[in-house]
Amino acid sequence: MATKRDYYEILGVSRNATQDEIKKAYRKLARKYHPDLNPNNKEAEEKFKEISEAYQVLSDPEKRKLYDMYGHAAFAGAGAGEEAHGFGGINFEDIFGFSRGRSSDFGSIFEDLEDIFDAFVGGRRRRTGGRKTYQAERGEDIYQTLTISLEDAYHGKTVTLEVPRYVICEKCAGTGVKAGSETKTCPTCGGTGMVGRTSGFIHISQTCPNCSGTGIIQEPCDACNGRGLVMTKETVKVKTPPGVDNGSKLRIPGKGHSGRFGGPSGDLYVIINITPHPLFERKGDNLYIKANIKVTEAIKGTEIEVPLLNGKTEKVKIHSGIQSGGTVRVHGKGMPRLKSKGYGDLIVVVNVEIPSEKELSRKAKKLVDELDNELPPVSKRFEKPSER
Repeated sequence: MATKRDYYEILGVSRNATQDEIKKAYRKLARKYHPDLNPNNKEAEEKFKEISEAYQVLSDPEKRKLYDMYGHAAFAGAGAGEEAHGFGGINFEDIFGFSRGRSSDFGSIFEDLEDIFDAFVGGRRRRTGGRKTYQAERGEDIYQTLTISLEDAYHGKTVTLEVPRYVICEKCAGTGVKAGSETKTCPTCGGTGMVGRTSGFIHISQTCPNCSGTGIIQEPCDACNGRGLVMTKETVKVKTPPGVDNGSKLRIPGKGHSGRFGGPSGDLYVIINITPHPLFERKGDNLYIKANIKVTEAIKGTEIEVPLLNGKTEKVKIHSGIQSGGTVRVHGKGMPRLKSKGYGDLIVVVNVEIPSEKELSRKAKKLVDELDNELPPVSKRFEKPSER
């Protein structure tokens, strides 16, 4: 599978680009590579789809935020929305600077917007006997952050989340139509679902604003206001496996927003955030802890009991002559490995505490003087820092 290009690179803008800069870059490229201006040009068609996909994400503040954090992985499994793979959701004012509602501005390059949509989107609408009917639509994915402790990341934990999501309206069974309402052919489009305007040799077609492309007029459901979906809060149990790390993304299939017209629901993605621990620092699968020892312990060596993240302790030998910043590795006492068996290591970072003169008793000072006379001179008074 080909690696996706960076969206900012596709539009030729910096990662700090403003929305106006993104829109300006998109307009320029969309005009250049639009299939209507490049008939039978497969390369231009692919470029236009790539440009449209990038704009769909970067023009949406929420999607852009997710992309900046997680890249293309944030939209794995249609995460960016179905619209990111074709012309779905394209704002024609963004490309050409005109409004759909102003028919006097339709002196554009399009011959028939309907045909362009059907060709590249894969069709949210399709023709059935001259009338538009809706195909199944997959529900959008939901992203939610879950904050847990380092202990929870170590042991794993089942957490109950309250997830706001759109579900099928029970009152209208997702149709968006009020039960028992009379069905009429739309007088604006005559049941075709499209309205058009001809200017010279150019014919422009667009979705009928009166019936939203269905070709029929029906009274909307008063529970969902014709949307077919209603917002609810659902309790979802999420099991975090041992070893999850900051940024780990857990997928719960089918717990995103419900699909429309019989389409499947989207997925729920839970992004893990781990709070800092007062003793341990995590780096990958390894844990680091700082141990303070006395000068005499550093000289002769010692054995200390080190706390572990699982609540137990481990006896660790500190070899004689250890310096401040020296480390002792305890194998298999780190974090569980998320994608394989076993555990990382615990790294004990030693800090030799040097007491100040004020902290020493008269006897201790005398002993220090005696010790100083007995110790060998330093092997090398000065060294380049990088050599140690």
